[in-house]
Amino acid sequence: MIMDESEIIKSVADHVREKFQGEGSGHDWWHIYRVWQNAKTIAASEECDIFVVEMGALLHDIADHKFHGGDEEIGGKTAEKILSTMGVNEDIVRSVVYIVNNLSYSKNINNKRDLPIEGEIVQDADRLDAIGAIGIARCFAYGGSVGNEIYNPEIKPDLAMDKERYKKGKSPQINHFYEKLLLLKDMMNTDTGRQLAQQRHIFMQNYLEEFFAEWEGER
Repeated sequence: MIMDESEIIKSVADHVREKFQGEGSGHDWWHIYRVWQNAKTIAASEECDIFVVEMGALLHDIADHKFHGGDEEIGGKTAEKILSTMGVNEDIVRSVVYIVNNLSYSKNINNKRDLPIEGEIVQDADRLDAIGAIGIARCFAYGGSVGNEIYNPEIKPDLAMDKERYKKGKSPQINHFYEKLLLLKDMMNTDTGRQLAQQRHIFMQNYLEEFFAEWEGER
């Protein structure tokens, strides 16, 4: 039986939720859920194929290279396998696979990848979940999962980080704010993404001010 788009969306969401339930690094089902919701919010103001947007959002982290030995193609291959078994049109599958394979921060450090509007929407949605209150929580959740320090004043942020250093980085999590999180506001693709990022960016700046004041015992 051929499923319609709403059935495919539900089936993919159910599959992803089951796969990532209970994951503790900040790349869990609820991260994917929030990216999905962010993407739909942004897409409402853009001319785009909403089905491709939703598929890209739901599958953007289906097999993250960080947890698969650095394999940068496994995400797209896994997304293709899932969608093909559901009878999704080949052109749509190719569009989603391209988005999954090209939207990550690490893939865009050295050279920004060209993305269709659907990919730009998913990229903005993913980056939004890396900043603000939730982004801070995810930053420390991931750091704890891989054994990184919270902060070490003797280790300075790497402000000229290339792709390879980013992928191998083991610096304290506070450094990650300066190496990535505070840069994301100015990397948004869409007007809605930029608007949503602004308040989250300010929240992170305020958090860091409080963090360093508490670190030095000033308050």
